Amino acid sequence: MNSMVTTAVVVGAIFGLGLYALVRALVPSRRGPVSTVARIDELRARGGIGGYPSATPSAPAAGGEPGTRRRDQLLARVGDRVAELYLQRGWEQRSLRADLALLDRTWEGFLANKVVLAALGLFFGPFVFSMAWLLGFGSSPVVPVWLALAFAGLFFFLPDLEVRRDAKAKRRDFRRVVAAYLDLVAMSLAGGRGLPEALKAAAEVSDGWALKRIQTALADARITGLTQWQALGRLGDEVGVDELKDLSTSLALVADDGAKVRASLSARAETMRHRELADIEGSAGEKSQSMLIAQLLLCMGFLIFLIFPAGMRVFQA
Repeated sequence: MNSMVTTAVVVGAIFGLGLYALVRALVPSRRGPVSTVARIDELRARGGIGGYPSATPSAPAAGGEPGTRRRDQLLARVGDRVAELYLQRGWEQRSLRADLALLDRTWEGFLANKVVLAALGLFFGPFVFSMAWLLGFGSSPVVPVWLALAFAGLFFFLPDLEVRRDAKAKRRDFRRVVAAYLDLVAMSLAGGRGLPEALKAAAEVSDGWALKRIQTALADARITGLTQWQALGRLGDEVGVDELKDLSTSLALVADDGAKVRASLSARAETMRHRELADIEGSAGEKSQSMLIAQLLLCMGFLIFLIFPAGMRVFQA
């Protein structure tokens, strides 16, 4: 009897602690001077160069269904509260923010998605336990608590894996476009254009998403008074592409010498192509090794299938 009471107290304490943490995360607390200044700096940075959408979630569409509008408003509030919590704790997550900027996703929407999935995990864990209990596995009431916490933690980090996977593929495509863009700029310089005109003309040869981002960054540079290579460097910093940041530094050093600019751009484009070729060869090698391991495991399973009956007869004899 005492053990049952103790178990019930432990289960209630764990759920109460989780509910308290959730309320503390969603209810806004009083901001200190440091967090207020950091919030102002973040809002000021959102209006900078980069060609990516603002991190503030857009307002729900006025013409949607009432249920959809309420859901979007609730998700927006949850995202704002969690983003404020991250800001107060100093969790910047710069690499993750760069991935989201590359994928045109908002930081608040991403955090709201993580919270929703974690809440689903809290219910999914006990559901799995109830199915197992109906099948006759397990009887302790503590098991659903740990399952709920485990699935909540797992579901909370699933969006991180998805974003990093998608951003890795998209960043690889972006680097390919940058290599071709550098070749186009070098050809424009060889045709007698100046560096600003060459950068702008090379970005307008296509309507692809990568060149659109470069076009937007160059257009914002004219409005804000920055040089175009500074805009490219800031874009590279926002989306996590080091090649654009290196390009910005090199162009700032040799912007007045057309011959050095052409040589630098051609060399960088060639280096990026060689690096991409090396990555492709490395990926092909990894896939070949994986196929070889799969074939060996298949052969081993087939041999065990052939040898097992004879071995059983020998041991039974």
